[in-house]
Amino acid sequence: MLRVRKTLTLAAVIAGAALALAGCSSNNPLDEASGDATADASTIVVGSQSYASNEIIAETYAQALEGAGLKVERKFNIGQRDAYMPALEDGEIQLFPEYTGNLLQYLDKSATATAPDEVYAALKDAMPDSLTVLDQATATDQDSYTVTKAFADKYHLSSIADLKNVTEKLTLGGNPELADRPYGPKGLKSTYGIDIGFKATGDTTVEDLVAGTVNVADVYTSDPRIKTDDLVVLKDPKGMILASNVVPVVATSVQGKVADVINAVQAKLTPEALVDMNVQNTVDKKSAADIAKAFLADNGLK
Repeated sequence: MLRVRKTLTLAAVIAGAALALAGCSSNNPLDEASGDATADASTIVVGSQSYASNEIIAETYAQALEGAGLKVERKFNIGQRDAYMPALEDGEIQLFPEYTGNLLQYLDKSATATAPDEVYAALKDAMPDSLTVLDQATATDQDSYTVTKAFADKYHLSSIADLKNVTEKLTLGGNPELADRPYGPKGLKSTYGIDIGFKATGDTTVEDLVAGTVNVADVYTSDPRIKTDDLVVLKDPKGMILASNVVPVVATSVQGKVADVINAVQAKLTPEALVDMNVQNTVDKKSAADIAKAFLADNGLK
């Protein structure tokens, strides 16, 4: 499952990857769990959405907790927020990997924050009484202005603001609706004072970027092709694009049990680490369990 507001081709990649992981997930975890919703109070129930990147993070949380001696039950592959948020509020699920900006907009449709720290602060205030969030990771799963490494090197680009130094015509590629999004061409002009053309590239956005049909593209920050196609995600110092950092949602009743363990994972979950995890799944065809195990071992967390 991919969140509705996604505007890039990661959908095709992750959809296939989610099928590869389906063997380790129940088809209807909430339905199947109805008979044992009141599990052992010492058990931490970890859930995930029904796409590979989110399930990998959830599996990492689960293994980290098990490594700390806690009993864990997995309820993965649940689906949309309308399905799992009630389960979280009811205590049926107690830990779930989420994304700050998207979750904030779900909980508070009037929210206006876009910068990472402002979104995180607003999200903490918007959480239901029975839930809270732990530390946000630097890893994100959100729209971004992305260029090829060759283009970044040519014009010394590290942030969106640096696009003002580009001497050739700028063309942004993305899904058709990006033309009217607040972080599209009009947003770039009003926020950074930079003019850019637009080309609707749809499912071939990354391919068009690599081919040079466009020189800037809207690519999701967890897309494995950032690594495999040698792309550079430009920083957004003015918060034009809604930040969606990886963040664990946890039941307040178990916060004290899990916070230290999960926050240690969050501290190591960088943008590069998340992309690499997704590469291992989509390219190397590794399972979520194997990816999580290696991540924890490589970072001294298990």
